[in-house]
Amino acid sequence: MEGKEECRVLSIQSHVVRGYVGNRAAAFPLQVLGFEIDTVNSVQFSNHTGYDHWKGQVLNSDELHELYEGLKLNNVNHYDYVLTGYTRDKSFLAMVVDIVQELKQQNSNLVYVCDPVMGDKWSGEGYMYVPEDLFPVYKEKVVPVADIITPNQFEAELLTGRKIHSEKEAIEVMDMLHNMGPETVVITSSDLQAPSGDDYLIALGSHRKKTPDGTTVTQRIRMESPKVDAVFVGTGDLFAAMLLAWTHKHPDNLKVACEKTVSAMQHVLQRTIKSAKALAGKGNKPNSAQLELRMVQSKKDIENPEIIIRATEL
Repeated sequence: MEGKEECRVLSIQSHVVRGYVGNRAAAFPLQVLGFEIDTVNSVQFSNHTGYDHWKGQVLNSDELHELYEGLKLNNVNHYDYVLTGYTRDKSFLAMVVDIVQELKQQNSNLVYVCDPVMGDKWSGEGYMYVPEDLFPVYKEKVVPVADIITPNQFEAELLTGRKIHSEKEAIEVMDMLHNMGPETVVITSSDLQAPSGDDYLIALGSHRKKTPDGTTVTQRIRMESPKVDAVFVGTGDLFAAMLLAWTHKHPDNLKVACEKTVSAMQHVLQRTIKSAKALAGKGNKPNSAQLELRMVQSKKDIENPEIIIRATEL
């Protein structure tokens, strides 16, 4: 870490005993990349909810507040970054916003990285997988205090009230999101047609910054990743954590930060699918347990990703 001896992240996400989602998908990559990460577990489940069974506990907003108060009483509530992802409870999300605002008062340089998890598209049809009362909280409270957001296409459309049918419309939507607050917007996946063909997924990024003379400059990029034929869980959490790390290391170069993030992502997914297929055996579809991200095995790729996906400046 340049400058100070440590860079500290407060990550408020879910925890699973087995597997890699939420804090379990974020902590290892951030630690490997040299960050101190303090985790608040918004839930503690046996495993992610894509399995046939799961058991566990949910942290409520009062309990979140209590944990934060403990940090505050010891005067250790000082952070450079806050990272949040999937949340199901409206009052919990509102409490997260209060904490972020308080931390920003202490440190005006604090960067809040938010994955506004609300829903996704399946075969063209979008639907929400969190309660609908979270949407106004994200739109009116969370996004305005966020610095970096990583919505998918459906979430970006939801937040702006605009549909995306083309790259031009995607750029307009990212500009609208900038105007709501965040200076970095990455649409992590979309159903836009990729120049390289149907086997590729398009992600788009936009970074808006003020130059010393007060004008605004926007850097925009497009990335194409090969589609992987499997349903992974925890990929968004891993993506947001690595984007946090690489934007920290390349603060004014979204292109490089995204190339490293998406390349590392691709290395992890390729290793995971290969391993899952081997475990499942020929002709069998891998199950949830077999498709858990190969995080530890990918340590070197996370630390120093070989760039296999290049971004195009728009």
